[in-house]
Amino acid sequence: MTGTVVIALERFLPDARRIADALGADVLLYGPDAFRAAFAGYGRIVAVMSAGIAVRGIAPLLTDKWRDPAVVVVGPDLRYAVPVIGGHHGGNDLARELAALGITPVITTATETRGRESVEGIAARTGCDVVNRDSTRAVNAAMLDADVPLYAVTGPGLVVAGPAVSLLVRKGEYVVGVGCRKGIGAAEVTAAVRQALGVAGIAPVEVLVYATTAKKRSETGLIDAVAELGGNLVFLDDGTLNGEEAPSPSRASLIGLAGVAEPAALAISKRKELVLVKQTYGGVTVAIAR
Repeated sequence: MTGTVVIALERFLPDARRIADALGADVLLYGPDAFRAAFAGYGRIVAVMSAGIAVRGIAPLLTDKWRDPAVVVVGPDLRYAVPVIGGHHGGNDLARELAALGITPVITTATETRGRESVEGIAARTGCDVVNRDSTRAVNAAMLDADVPLYAVTGPGLVVAGPAVSLLVRKGEYVVGVGCRKGIGAAEVTAAVRQALGVAGIAPVEVLVYATTAKKRSETGLIDAVAELGGNLVFLDDGTLNGEEAPSPSRASLIGLAGVAEPAALAISKRKELVLVKQTYGGVTVAIAR
């Protein structure tokens, strides 16, 4: 299975196969469950049909722009390719790829129509992901009116990002939530995280960020451990942590939190799925989400 699929009505299958050959994609015959199957298995979808059919097919499946696949509609006359969802998340690029077949991409995202980059575009260009995804709305809006400064912090360093500041880090699929006792040593944290990653079958390079409570900002052992692991550590405020469900009981209630490791992992994760529930290793708790 490839990451791209072309869905088409039966009468348009020859054109769909030509598009699929150009993209290295699979082909799926349109039917009542075609879009549901495509959403479950692909990150990019080309729909060779009228926009109305495609929109009605995908509407019940939409959840979140950061998780939904990019969908590009190509009219039956093969004249235009229109990203209908996920323009900043692969749709615009997919439409542009179809230009090689003589299909004109129709780009409607505001930043691109003004000749400006989006946060998501900069992230893709630099091999990064956006940590605080809610920030992109404000930052992209600001980019329409003026140049927004881009700061590169190579570290060691500490960044306090407000709601209108997008934080970009190296790409990764997983978020590791970490809680620890006061005064913990770096070696104990490192050993605990490595053990948890090993149980989950995840390599450190697959980690987007490590996350914990802002109450741990002075824990040098935790900070040094994440640095040793080659990762980025994000401190989350109480409201963010308490806004997530903590599936496992936690002593963090003593400090006014529903939990630390699990809520921290879930808060930043893309899919809001725990792949490793909270594990305790001595004075360290670890949970992993994607």
